[in-house]
Amino acid sequence: MNPYIQALHIIFIVTWFSGMFYIVRLFIYNTEANEKPEPEKSILQQQFGIMIKRLWLGITWPSALLTLALGPILWYQMGATPQWLHIKLAFVVGLYIYFYTLHVLYRQQMNGLFKYSSQRLRLWNEIATIFLVAIVMVVVVKQSMSWFWGLAGLLAFIILLMSAIKVYKNLRKK
Repeated sequence: MNPYIQALHIIFIVTWFSGMFYIVRLFIYNTEANEKPEPEKSILQQQFGIMIKRLWLGITWPSALLTLALGPILWYQMGATPQWLHIKLAFVVGLYIYFYTLHVLYRQQMNGLFKYSSQRLRLWNEIATIFLVAIVMVVVVKQSMSWFWGLAGLLAFIILLMSAIKVYKNLRKK
């Protein structure tokens, strides 16, 4: 494999994930600003709107497209398709579906439509974390991971993550 293509692929994966993690935080802040009195509401939403647009269109989308463009090049350079790659690609398809849902949220918020609470958005933000853990584990561990333990570990991680969010919600209420 060409190490430059691989390095660029990893760089764009990192910037894409960074964008997905941060965009939902901005959605949360923008949603919470919607509940503020004027003029604070307008000032905050104008600033968050600028930040959201620049992050989404200037960093996150280009990174997603470059990741998608470089992935098949690496796959071609591998020659044979190992079994673990099929599993990774299934998670990657799920990740792009998640990415599309973020684009729907982006369009809604840019149009002043706030369908989801900040708490629901906090939960939604963790889906990228789940995909990140799953994809990295499949790529790094490859054949030495059993299906049973891999799925059990992912399920345990999801339960732990959701429990932490619930604890954080309770601490915020206090």
